[in-house]
Amino acid sequence: MADFFTAWVPFLLAHILCEFYLLPKRCIAAKREHGYRSAAIYWHALLHGLVLIIPAMAHSSDWSLVLSLAALTTFSHVVIGWIRFNPRHGDKFGYFVFDQMWHAALLAAMAFYMTDSVTLQAIVHHEQFADGVMVLFAYLLILKPTSVLIGLILSKYPIAVSDEEEGNVSGLVAGGELIGYLERLLILTFTLLGSYAAVGFVLAAKSIFRFGELNKSADRSMAEYVLIGSLVSVVITTLVGTLVSLGLDVKIK
Repeated sequence: MADFFTAWVPFLLAHILCEFYLLPKRCIAAKREHGYRSAAIYWHALLHGLVLIIPAMAHSSDWSLVLSLAALTTFSHVVIGWIRFNPRHGDKFGYFVFDQMWHAALLAAMAFYMTDSVTLQAIVHHEQFADGVMVLFAYLLILKPTSVLIGLILSKYPIAVSDEEEGNVSGLVAGGELIGYLERLLILTFTLLGSYAAVGFVLAAKSIFRFGELNKSADRSMAEYVLIGSLVSVVITTLVGTLVSLGLDVKIK
């Protein structure tokens, strides 16, 4: 496993440098404006392929393999560039996430292929593989599934507001979903690390910035709505984090 990460991390470093540091802003604007007709897409893809050669050479002296990986990286960035910067799609956040996850997985596959000492069987039977799956399951569980569950619970407590406040309520509810995601990610991470004081800090910070605005509102039902959602979110995430932590401790013992 150490050999795999020794190859994958430099590949990811090369990707991050090309994706966020070596690309001028005018090239990003050109891709958004012209899509597949922009030369910036092809120049950027070629840059990724050329930079990848450097870490690839450190792990293999086979030039045919190195050039093949560089060509595959270039081709992948061209295709993803066509999809992501299609003027009909717009520059949506989902396409950005897909772009980054796809190339992270592609680079992982390249590192896996170049590392002869690592096999799929060795990864599955690794002592920390089950722990990683358990932690990944916990993070996936506290995101969308928990959001759906909270929505079902809150549907039993409709908000009664006046027509003047209706626009403000919809904005708070829409923003609350993203706030809930970030809140649960932080709480789960701190719970798994055993940093319960940091969990209290997250809750205090949210209370200051969110409930401070609600206290100024004359509508009590909105404050209660947000409070119920926050408490349900915290309870679910804390329970998931505690159960996963207990499972990890049992396996260690």
